[in-house]
Amino acid sequence: MRTFKAMSALLGYPSVELQAAADAIDAVLRAEGLIGPRRLAALEPLLAQLRQDDLVDLQERYVLLFDRSRTLSLNLFEHVHGESRDRGGAMVDLLETYRAGGFDLTGPELPDHLPVLLEYLSQRPLAEARDILQGAGHILLALAERLTRRHSPYAAVFEALVALAEADPDTPEVAPLLAEPDDDPEDLAALDAAWAEAQVTFGPDPNAGCPVSRDLLARIDTPSTPAR
Repeated sequence: MRTFKAMSALLGYPSVELQAAADAIDAVLRAEGLIGPRRLAALEPLLAQLRQDDLVDLQERYVLLFDRSRTLSLNLFEHVHGESRDRGGAMVDLLETYRAGGFDLTGPELPDHLPVLLEYLSQRPLAEARDILQGAGHILLALAERLTRRHSPYAAVFEALVALAEADPDTPEVAPLLAEPDDDPEDLAALDAAWAEAQVTFGPDPNAGCPVSRDLLARIDTPSTPAR
């Protein structure tokens, strides 16, 4: 499903290559038809920025949103497990699922990084990809709401993903996520304090096994330890 790959690209760190691919991304989304006309129109401001804006400005805005705001982190398990040990176990399960599906994680990002997950889903059947993405639906809904509050064009990406996943907008899991106070990306002292947690480590676990795809994001739905 090329739509998932295109959405992964839109959530990637802005680069010259991404700017050059903006028209191709738009064409893929329109040709495959998984995202409706209203959602496609909502994506146009972001695509226009990628085409027209200075690369340094694009990168600065991206960092302020996703790298310097913990409540907007693109690492999915961060929103429910924080830096607890549960996150490490969930990472192992996710990494093993990727490997079982023939998907090699070669970049520096963690397995729960949303663009990485979308890249993996682009290689899976549509029904399976939707089912997996739906498991993170409440996180996508919360991120869409937070980005809408900030008037960010990236909100349209998450609204499209919510529609693609057929996520329930009334799910009760959204409220606790939105109850977390918004980060101020300009407050570096507060940012340092927010991230001053134990480092997550993960690796091969001989007892972990390989979960089926339906259970891929099960830990997102029922965290043992609330995120802080």
